[in-house]
Amino acid sequence: MGWELNLNLNPHLNPHLNHTAMAVKFLITGGAGFIGSNFIRLLLQRYPDGKVINLDKLTYAGNLNNLKDIENDPRYEFLKGDICDEKIVEKACKGVDIILNFAAESHVDRSISGPAVFIKTDMMGTQVLLDAVRKFKIKRFIQVSTDEVYGSIQKGSFKESDNLMPSSPYSASKAAADLLVHAYIATYKVPAIIVRSTNNFGPYQYPEKMIPLFVTNLLQGKKVPVYGDGLNVRDWIYVLDNCEAILHVVENGELGGIYNIGGGNEKRNIDITRVMLRHMGKGEEVIEYVKDRPGHDLRYSLDCDKIHALGWKPRHSFEKALKETIDWYSSHQGWWKPLKEKV
Repeated sequence: MGWELNLNLNPHLNPHLNHTAMAVKFLITGGAGFIGSNFIRLLLQRYPDGKVINLDKLTYAGNLNNLKDIENDPRYEFLKGDICDEKIVEKACKGVDIILNFAAESHVDRSISGPAVFIKTDMMGTQVLLDAVRKFKIKRFIQVSTDEVYGSIQKGSFKESDNLMPSSPYSASKAAADLLVHAYIATYKVPAIIVRSTNNFGPYQYPEKMIPLFVTNLLQGKKVPVYGDGLNVRDWIYVLDNCEAILHVVENGELGGIYNIGGGNEKRNIDITRVMLRHMGKGEEVIEYVKDRPGHDLRYSLDCDKIHALGWKPRHSFEKALKETIDWYSSHQGWWKPLKEKV
């Protein structure tokens, strides 16, 4: 599905395009979070004459210190607010060309203990944004989703056309949002694209997620909690690769389309743990095997041929990017230590 769009960001289809002369205005929801903050930084690099509005509710995982280095950039503006709040969303949307929705409750364990906030933010918030896209005639809307909406797969890899079979309240809320986006595309011809990424890692990730939790635990002399037998498989992508992939879809993707984004680094949780231990000079005695969580998917795997055909592939090797990530947390203890007190 696709249709014509007045705003042509594709430098191959538009030979006159010059990013340095493009005054595109972006609205990033959830821009104070892990992936959103890295994406904002990338946008400001790629669009010197662009404008970025960051709408974030600043829940526990939203952190303005993630963007301390660009907070005084005249091209950047922060607006505190909830994507479920129609008035604040409409205020943020005025004059905007493109919206990217990174805002989400995203921690599976938290969704198991309290699903309601996930349904509200991830699904109802997306509906508010979609209505604003229609009202303000936004030229492009990118729904940032997850590989978890497909559920677990024993063999092979999920394609974009496969059915959604989420296993947790979190992934169900994201799947519901994806279906809502699809419905708005079909019913209202909303100019939207869905991207589904695998597990991200890198700087500024809240230390409740596996890699930053394990690294910071080891830096504090604590053990690392591995669920079950540690044989669950995830595909890992460095956050900068994921941000570049999402921007590539913004500039080149087909409206109405869905794009899987993966790093091509499928690894068992126990193997990731051992790589981190090796990098940090620790032995396996620091591993603490803990009771598995309910509904824990065994393996996620995405077929990324579609985005590869669009001209994107990851640039960073897993081992090198993981080492750089460990080094970042080692040298930014002032950033994560106050956050660890809340985990």
